[in-house]
Amino acid sequence: MKEDNLIQKKSFDFAIRIVNAYKFLKKNQEYDLSKQMLRSGTSVGANVEEAIGAYSKIDFGFKLSIAYKEARETLYWIKLLKATNYLSEEMSKSLINDAESICRIIGKIQVSLKKNQ
Repeated sequence: MKEDNLIQKKSFDFAIRIVNAYKFLKKNQEYDLSKQMLRSGTSVGANVEEAIGAYSKIDFGFKLSIAYKEARETLYWIKLLKATNYLSEEMSKSLINDAESICRIIGKIQVSLKKNQ
C-alpha cells in the first residue's frame, strides 16, 4: 500500500474498523444487519484497490463510483444499527464520520476526473 495514497489508506483503515464493529455485533447476536455492514464496508477499500489497478481512466472512474456507492450503503447500515440500538452513539458517530470523509474524498476525485476529460 502506498503511504501517500490517502483514499487507499482511509478505505483500508475503515475496513478494519468495520470488521471490528462486526465482531462486536456478532458477540451480541446481531448477525443479519451487521453482515450487510461488513459486506459494503469492506467493499469500499476493495473497489478503491481495483480503481488503482484500472486499465483506463474510464475504468478507474467506474471502480471509484462503486466504492462511493458502497460507502453510502455502509452509512445506511451504520445509521440503522444505531437507530435500533445495536451500535452505541460513540461508535456509530465515529464510523459515520469516517464513511462521510471517504465519500467526500472520492467525490473530489470524481470531480477532478470529469474536469480532466
